[in-house]
Amino acid sequence: MTERFVPPFPSRGGGPVPVWRGFFGERARTAVYGWSEAAFRLPHMRRKVLRFRVHIPLEPENVQRVLLDNAANYVKPDIVKTLLRGVIGQGLLSADGALWRDQRKIVAASFTPAAVDAVIPVFSRVARSHAETWRGEERRDMAAEATTATMSIISEALFSGDSRLTSRSSMDHIAAALEGFSEARVQAMLGLPLVPLSRRGFRAHRGQTYLRTTLAALARERLAGGPDDFLGGLSRALHGRFPPEEALALSIDNAATFYLAGHETTANAITWTLFLLSEQPELQGNVAEEAAAALAGGVGDADLCEHLPLLRRVIEESMRLYPPVPRFDRQAVAADRLGDAEVAPGDIISIWPWLLHRHKALWDDPDAFDADRFGPGGRERHRFQYLPFGGGPRLCVGARFAMAEALTVLAHWLARWRFAPEPGREVLLSGMVTLRPKGGLPLLLNPR
Repeated sequence: MTERFVPPFPSRGGGPVPVWRGFFGERARTAVYGWSEAAFRLPHMRRKVLRFRVHIPLEPENVQRVLLDNAANYVKPDIVKTLLRGVIGQGLLSADGALWRDQRKIVAASFTPAAVDAVIPVFSRVARSHAETWRGEERRDMAAEATTATMSIISEALFSGDSRLTSRSSMDHIAAALEGFSEARVQAMLGLPLVPLSRRGFRAHRGQTYLRTTLAALARERLAGGPDDFLGGLSRALHGRFPPEEALALSIDNAATFYLAGHETTANAITWTLFLLSEQPELQGNVAEEAAAALAGGVGDADLCEHLPLLRRVIEESMRLYPPVPRFDRQAVAADRLGDAEVAPGDIISIWPWLLHRHKALWDDPDAFDADRFGPGGRERHRFQYLPFGGGPRLCVGARFAMAEALTVLAHWLARWRFAPEPGREVLLSGMVTLRPKGGLPLLLNPR
């Protein structure tokens, strides 16, 4: 029996945290900071946050009602659309109704099982090229390495490897664009115009402008006969369905959506998995042995993931403890009930994988790492208590892509390298949109 391991999480108080705390300090910068112990025990929470009444359902049956059974009644909130408008416009992530359905149908063709299998060699090639630059007995920020790798993969798999998306300056711009959401969130909650107020805000604005300007140029090139890649197929399909100006705008919106979401969430899943394995050397050795055997056994790239059951369980547990997106929201169109709670039109329904994945009523020893939860003998669970990729009709269209990418990259890295924690370093969580280690994840590397 392996030793019980409880990885770090923010401290929890005994009672409710005042709403005003969410606008100052660490709670304004990190989504999962400041929850009370009660939040991981209650079946439902309801709070008044400025002008919004917010429900947080923590029973899977009620989460299912929001995301599946009565999904038509729960749309993307106006405040979320306001926040995302400058970056991803009306792309798949922020659209509703017929516009969402039309885009989902177009985009889904690029993420079928056959389409994902076809790009797995890209995952392998990028993973190997990164691992070949490392040296033994060195310290590397594996959060930065994972981000660079997933950016390269998205660029190569979906955008023909365009250097405008993988240069050092472009990566800095895109990182700044993501970091600006915390400041914009506070402005949106207060009903203020979204204008940059701080150095971080100005960097975010420049990053967003760079991203959309670059993607607009790429989209126009595809329509003029450029590479036949994801963006090219997307642009042509949208122009066949919408007027030219709207089609171009939606091409840029969706390119931004898949570039940002496609690299950031997977990079964080890889990073947290490496952290958890670095703290458990025996488990890391077992995973590395599995990966090395699969890679040495003549398994084709498309079949590699099927030969990594232990690594898959570790990644799934990593995403339980550190969900790629710790929260997402819906807004009620009409009145409804969630268990005993009355929902009024305009109410915000906040779905928190961070809370659901660690809820005392849903998991045994929920703060402890246990990859066997996802093995054959694991406790049966409701399909809406574990939501690393969302749920219902809006389940992440790229979920298969992301899991195959994480499995492939980690298999190559772990088969070749041993990762150990930096002595004395405390790992803290950070981020409003996604979860990452604060200040990166420096690890010590040695060849196997």
